[in-house]
Amino acid sequence: MAAREVLSQQPALAAVKPIRGRLNVNGTLMKNLSTSCLRVPGERSTFWKRLQQAIHGDELIVTPFAQILASLRSVRNNHILLTHVSPAKANARRPGPSVSTQQQQPDTIQDEAAHKMAEETLDELDWCLDQLETIQTHRSVSDMATSKFKRMLNRELGQFSESSKSGNQISDYIVSTFLDKQQEMDIPQIRTEDDCMTAIDKKAAKEEKNEKHRTVGTKMTEIPGVRRLEHTNSIVGTAVPKYGVETPHEKQLGTLMANVNTWGLNVFKINEFSNGRPLTTVVYTILQGRGLLHEFRIPETTLISFLMTLEDHYMRVPYHNYMHAADVAQSINVLLLTPALENVFTDLEILAAIFSGAVHDVDHPGVTNQFLVNTSSELALMYNDESVLENHHLAVAFKVLQQEGCDIFHSLARKQRLTLRKMSIDMVLATDMSKHMSLLADLKTMTETKKVAGSGVLLLDNYTDRIQVLQNMVHCADLSNPTKPLKLYQKWTARIMEEFHQQGDKEKELGLDISPMCDRQNATIEKSQVGFIDYIVHPLWETWADLVHPDAQDILITLEDNRDWYQSQIPQSPSSVAANNSSGDGISKGAKFKFDSTLEEDESPDERAAER
Repeated sequence: MAAREVLSQQPALAAVKPIRGRLNVNGTLMKNLSTSCLRVPGERSTFWKRLQQAIHGDELIVTPFAQILASLRSVRNNHILLTHVSPAKANARRPGPSVSTQQQQPDTIQDEAAHKMAEETLDELDWCLDQLETIQTHRSVSDMATSKFKRMLNRELGQFSESSKSGNQISDYIVSTFLDKQQEMDIPQIRTEDDCMTAIDKKAAKEEKNEKHRTVGTKMTEIPGVRRLEHTNSIVGTAVPKYGVETPHEKQLGTLMANVNTWGLNVFKINEFSNGRPLTTVVYTILQGRGLLHEFRIPETTLISFLMTLEDHYMRVPYHNYMHAADVAQSINVLLLTPALENVFTDLEILAAIFSGAVHDVDHPGVTNQFLVNTSSELALMYNDESVLENHHLAVAFKVLQQEGCDIFHSLARKQRLTLRKMSIDMVLATDMSKHMSLLADLKTMTETKKVAGSGVLLLDNYTDRIQVLQNMVHCADLSNPTKPLKLYQKWTARIMEEFHQQGDKEKELGLDISPMCDRQNATIEKSQVGFIDYIVHPLWETWADLVHPDAQDILITLEDNRDWYQSQIPQSPSSVAANNSSGDGISKGAKFKFDSTLEEDESPDERAAER
């Protein structure tokens, strides 16, 4: 349709030009701040470009609300050309047709050309009205994009799962982990008395196993997992070491910490040279280097006491441990240093983001939310099955702050403390992987809407937009393993797979269905990483890279190189080799997303509208 084609003629958005505002630290939002958005590199075949070509041809916009704005913009431009109304008289805030478009039009439009343009304009306007009329008023524009992306992902994964048994397992994992789980209903069936007794016996046996596994109940006013600890290496009353910890390897540690502001820091080596205190070392160095201790009057000894206590509350599980927390906190630090975001966020927002990265997985037991729900754990009961672990991480973190000598926010004004707490809650809750598609849709909708508006900058002048960018930043850092140097990525992959397998062992022992990717006997590591990157990591990082272009291009290149390496390691049977020679691998490079845009009969009117 002509409306969306107009977008291809729009000039590229302006480069990053932060509008400098007052850098206040009292928790209030800075005004008139901006960052660049969506200058997509012309040469690389991006995920979103492949997606939109599969559905909308050459259109550049994929989110429903931005498409409506694009069509209305086209209608307005056509109206100006047909009626010769001066754009300045129409509305000084909105530009008229581009100079190139105006030059293509003669002073007087011929009757035939005018009639054709009028028909196209009417068609555009009708389409916009159809979309607006079918939008449910209780749904946000981001919800429309979320529903659209979920349907498209489900269709693609449906085809992928049919390719092989491992493809089905990987698809199940992606759906169960990164999409909101829909409530399932049991449909009553006619059963014999023997069937009923058998079912009751099985249920009783399963409940008995779950009861053995369930942790000892605690008072609901208490937070499980919080412990009062005394540190043998306390530094109270003495000078704080340069990197926050006592170590005989300070020189080697210093060599590593010199790269604390660089992407791909080797947290495993830092763990080795810091006497097993990577989280304390990394966060202390970052906050000290940024001057945040001075800015918020945080005593060094208090910070060290808090960080060590926090670190000791991380469980010794293969993946979700203090090394992962250190890696995420350091990744957030680097993303905050992106030139595109220079002077955009306040010191309080920066402190909240780094704090959130440090605490986001504290007391993680090494199992998923769904496992906790399925086993009726104390945590699932306490948090009503909703973002169980994420709520628990926050509760433990803020409880640790209340321990003696650990309140690093003691000097903050009341408003600052409340603002920091709210931001931290919003950011850590966003690490619930089932919220992935909503976060992605929010960010994509926000950036595309600003792009269609033609302002060239993305203003972050309200809390909703600012926290949305910060949430996606933390989410990107949490899903950053595939963007790191290959050797580090391989180590993280081995750890997460071992944690999955340990959960599978527990599920097998309890008589539960083994969760996708958790069965030791059916491990498909290489193919799972390719699918993980293609369907989850790359779309997220590509959108982030568009937001801060060109600052994240090296990260994207590393991500794509790592994806290609894992693709090359996928074992292939003779039959699959023959099939690939004729039709190509189901997840081969260059053909990652080819969506079938056929509408399904059970879609609601607003969902069908969103497909446009």
